[in-house]
Amino acid sequence: MSVVDATPRLPAFTKYLRIFRISLIERLVYRGDFFFSTILRFLPMVTTILLWRAIFEGSGQDEMAGFTLHNMVAYLLLVHISRMFSSMPGLAHGIARDIREGTIKKYLLQPLDMIGYLISYRAAHKAAYIVTAILPYGVLFYLCQLQGDYFDTFPDALTLAAYLLSLILAFVIGFFFEASIGMIGFWFLEVTSLLYVVNTLNFFVSGHMFPLDLLPPFWAGLLRLLPFQYMAYFPAAVFLGKISGMDLVWGLIGELAWAILFVILTRVLFRLGLRRYSAYGG
Repeated sequence: MSVVDATPRLPAFTKYLRIFRISLIERLVYRGDFFFSTILRFLPMVTTILLWRAIFEGSGQDEMAGFTLHNMVAYLLLVHISRMFSSMPGLAHGIARDIREGTIKKYLLQPLDMIGYLISYRAAHKAAYIVTAILPYGVLFYLCQLQGDYFDTFPDALTLAAYLLSLILAFVIGFFFEASIGMIGFWFLEVTSLLYVVNTLNFFVSGHMFPLDLLPPFWAGLLRLLPFQYMAYFPAAVFLGKISGMDLVWGLIGELAWAILFVILTRVLFRLGLRRYSAYGG
């Protein structure tokens, strides 16, 4: 029996679970950096909150599109949690770079699925980031409650379950959307400009800066048909009770449909891309 034949093969689930565990340990080694970067993320958040406070005071209105100032601050805080799950910085660029430089060969020469590896690695990164961010975010939420009861009511168990499900699906959509963009590197070796345009557009139309309810009905309805809202707006709106009943059910179904679509799209682009891959560099 050859050495290769004698080597035990791990089941796929166990293999990627080990990748997750090793990546998590690696990330927690730099927990100090995570904690410091998390605190720095509060600075633009505070600036945005002050901006909206000035907007409400300048307009003389107590409510905009169903959002009071307290609702708006709560929404902005919740959006950061949504983006904590859906944001995948560097994923698309890293895939495109591996394709351009030929280092994608490491996935092709080993019994390791590239997408499975990357999602395990990203899941570990998110887990480490969320654990590190719990304390500063918890303090910020507590201070907001002391200042003016920004969260009027806590969602019931069913709404909370829907909120958690929307965050998990936001992770799936965010990962596979970025991965599908990165796969374009098989056809266009330089995708930096495309990534800049897509990420900038995503930042605004996902509801990161403001709730989609503030837009005219036509544009708000149009953006709700696109997947971007599920990366920021939708989970926050669910937690605040802005989406409930059958709207919530159809919203979760739509989010699941987009998640499945991007999973399939990523797999298809990967298979098609490998047919024209020439393995230069690396």
